[in-house]
Amino acid sequence: MIDEVIKEGPTVEEALDAALDEMGVQQDAVMFEVLAEPGKGIFGAGAKLARVKVWLRTDVELRPSEADEDDEDEDEAEDVEEIQAGPAHGAHGVPVDLTDEELDAIADAGVATIQEMLAVLGIEAAVEEYEGDEGEIILDIVGDDLGILIGRHGRTLDALQVLVSAITNRRLDQRYPLMVDVSGYRHRRRVKLEEIARRAADRAARQHRSVQLRPMTSFERRVVHVALRDDRRVSTESEGDEPRRMVVVHPK
Repeated sequence: MIDEVIKEGPTVEEALDAALDEMGVQQDAVMFEVLAEPGKGIFGAGAKLARVKVWLRTDVELRPSEADEDDEDEDEAEDVEEIQAGPAHGAHGVPVDLTDEELDAIADAGVATIQEMLAVLGIEAAVEEYEGDEGEIILDIVGDDLGILIGRHGRTLDALQVLVSAITNRRLDQRYPLMVDVSGYRHRRRVKLEEIARRAADRAARQHRSVQLRPMTSFERRVVHVALRDDRRVSTESEGDEPRRMVVVHPK
């Protein structure tokens, strides 16, 4: 198994996805460092590719990627990459118990990172912080006319999420789940996607045929996989290549 890899891509997210595919693991099994940001702006694609270094964590049990799961339970879908709540980790993947003051410091560092990016973009906005259902720290950027930070189908927000987490973790030399949102977009999107997933499962079970959803970002695919993972009537898997990768719901 590959322990460490360096990959490039039009965005940090795509470079990270390429590294995970080559290593055959999911994101919660690795740590990564952004070596170079895309050439156009802070997080957009450009002439200069994003470059990331990805290495295996030492404190988790590795799970196979979708390509290696042909003989495994169908419920183990590739893109179920939930944000893992719990302790932060040092640079070598060693668990670290954090106090409330240390958690506040992580949130403050994340807010500072976001504000620096917004300043470069000439965007004025506030950042609200609160704890998510899974124990992650949610940093919600709020203000007027922030659509540019979301992008089409949330792709810009996904890239911003990866960058903020990577920069904050590198500055603090530890890892803790951070979720970046813009005016509650992720929450609204999650609710809508969960409803889409349930309707697709109902149709697949009722018609006894697979239902193919539209191409989605990795965040959107994760929401669908998680929403249906306990539905005994169906299984889900991701098919296709980016940017046309999609979730297919299969009847059991």
